[in-house]
Amino acid sequence: MTSVSSPARTIRIGSRKSQLALVQTYWVQAQLQKSFPDITFEVHTMSTQGDNILDVALAKIGDKGLFTKELELGMINNEIDFAVHSLKDLPTNLPPGLTLAAITERENPADAVVLHEKHKGEQIETLPAGAVIGTSSLRRLAQLRHKFPHFTFKDVRGNLITRMAKLDKGEYDALILAVAGLERLEMSDRIHQILPPEISLHAVGQGALGIECRADDTEVISLLKAIEHPQTRDRCLAERSFLRVLEGGCQVPIGVNTEINGDELTLKGLVASVDGQRLVKDTVSGAAAEAEKLGAELASILRQQGATEILEEIFTDIQRGA
Repeated sequence: MTSVSSPARTIRIGSRKSQLALVQTYWVQAQLQKSFPDITFEVHTMSTQGDNILDVALAKIGDKGLFTKELELGMINNEIDFAVHSLKDLPTNLPPGLTLAAITERENPADAVVLHEKHKGEQIETLPAGAVIGTSSLRRLAQLRHKFPHFTFKDVRGNLITRMAKLDKGEYDALILAVAGLERLEMSDRIHQILPPEISLHAVGQGALGIECRADDTEVISLLKAIEHPQTRDRCLAERSFLRVLEGGCQVPIGVNTEINGDELTLKGLVASVDGQRLVKDTVSGAAAEAEKLGAELASILRQQGATEILEEIFTDIQRGA
């Protein structure tokens, strides 16, 4: 492989301090070190607003850059050269001067059910009425309320280890978590059920890592392209375009599912009310090379079906602090 950088340069990688974030960042570091053995890649950690505010539901904080702003400021101030994000945490509109340089191969993007041991052998469909289900995601909440209105839903914050401890202490009957996060932390043995798209469409970008850097740093961008996964990139660009046109964020119940067969990309999308009573959903297919166009097309279709009214009500409630 042709070297694209001087051996003298040290590349500084920004990461959140959480265990999952570090596992993901060290994986990226190892892949790049393997491809470019003459370059030094250093990991620098930071705490973000989302890491520090743990007693308030994510939706009520109402900020789309909860887990990214401090890292982005580090790049703008030239303290780090790029940042590794869970792509689902990265807003669809980036600050001026920054770019999404690479998207890595996606792990399973689905949602998982993790049960308290007293429900061992059950699935979500067989849990008793009133079972307490923990999730910090309005997307999961809305879809599960739509399917299982007889459950009780309770917010759960903290890193993955903290959430699992709360489950094991009996504060919840089940948690809904990302399959990818559990697998990356080698906790896949805790997965009791993987939810199919018919029950829960996943978050935009879920299961993939997004690597953000300064838009004018051509040297770093060329390095990062070595670990990009083209199919994952096309799928996630379609999803992010869909979310961007809907003007949604992590505090909005928007779900997606994408598949690529040959050169064709199929994108499913959903917008739901928080109570799960109203839900609009549709599918588009087209050339993977026009991924962002497909995402915008699906967003337009759902707006025509009532997504605009649902989203406006949610934004109004968030502004009121409801």
